Amino acid sequence: MAPRHMQHDSGRHPTHVRAAIIAVLAVALIAAGLVVAGVWWRTSERAATPSDSSSAISTSSAMHRSKASATPSSPGPDAATDTPEAKAAKTVNAMPLEDQVGQLVMTPLSAGSDPSSLRDLIANQHVGSVLIIGNWNIGTSGVRQATDALQAYAPQRNQLIVATDQEGGQVQHVRGPGFDAMPSGVEQGQLSPDQLVSSASQWGRQLKSAGINVDLAPVTDTVQTNRVGNAPIGALDRDFGLDAPGNAQHAAAFINGMRQAGVETTIKHYPGLGAVSGNTDFTANGILDTTTTLDGDEIGAFTTALQANPGMVMMSLATYQAIDPANPAAFSSALIDGHLRAQNGYKGVVTSDSLSATAVSGIAPNQLGVRFVEAGGDLACIGANQYMQPILDGLNQQAASDPAFAQKVKQSATRVMTLKYRMGLAQ
Repeated sequence: MAPRHMQHDSGRHPTHVRAAIIAVLAVALIAAGLVVAGVWWRTSERAATPSDSSSAISTSSAMHRSKASATPSSPGPDAATDTPEAKAAKTVNAMPLEDQVGQLVMTPLSAGSDPSSLRDLIANQHVGSVLIIGNWNIGTSGVRQATDALQAYAPQRNQLIVATDQEGGQVQHVRGPGFDAMPSGVEQGQLSPDQLVSSASQWGRQLKSAGINVDLAPVTDTVQTNRVGNAPIGALDRDFGLDAPGNAQHAAAFINGMRQAGVETTIKHYPGLGAVSGNTDFTANGILDTTTTLDGDEIGAFTTALQANPGMVMMSLATYQAIDPANPAAFSSALIDGHLRAQNGYKGVVTSDSLSATAVSGIAPNQLGVRFVEAGGDLACIGANQYMQPILDGLNQQAASDPAFAQKVKQSATRVMTLKYRMGLAQ
């Protein structure tokens, strides 16, 4: 719009002034046209884009999609390297092979033995787990003195798994002041699951106060024969005394209760000792199971209990005719690598029943650990001290000469270290 004084005087100016005024008016009209055109363009733009906010959202979404396509929707590098699995892998990759082998054995400390007897195994041969075994009747404070001494031999950043068989009834290895006298498995089976969670939590706190961080329980076997004739389980009332679903439910309650106390657990004896007559600890006779199958109820109890995420699964030393007639369960890749890991997706630690047991006494001691790890096992549990060095030597020799076996050692050590990171034993 032209200035007001020009509009007011236009009729009285000379010709050259009027010409100037006309020129100014022409410029003004052209400017007005440009304004109108700008208004039209903006109006057209808004018609194509409903609102400024939706345009911003659209642009933001486009940027997000672009970023997402460049960066997969997964945790960032820091989160990915902060998991127990990632920490374990990094730690094991930095370990010499002998140190990795040391993580794959659990050495026994019998009642009455001085913890210093294990100093060399822990400090120099890098053994990463200890089994408290026998009749320890010195109470929580006495056991704690022993476990503290053992932990002092281990690296501060890679402490020991300290385990015991604290099932209840006839199988309770630590007793005395501070420890309850635990009822048998069958008696525990008469509790409601909620009651068992509460009781197991209390028993777990007692173990924790004694420096024990893994209980080699609960027994998850389902007795399929006459109880008295089932020497390893039924005759000792070690199971919950229920059918397979009931045993699984109570095993999960035991696991959850112990976890509340900060103690990990071990379901055993996979895939079940409920259909044999012989006790694998003491005999090689009567330990062929002719009835258990991969789709049966007995192994199904273990499959259900796995959902409670026990720290370990312990393999039986019996042989299962319908699954792998050529190998005891602890040496069966069909059971460990095949059924337990590949089919059931179990990624945790697989431990063995005691490799010093009579059931496997026909196998050379230096081959016991080798056969176990070859089948997919991780942590060789040993109940007799004289077996320790042959088993360690056998593992080291095989790993040093066989790259494929050395890779299995690394995988097993990583699973053991993953459990340690989860338990706060490794840093």
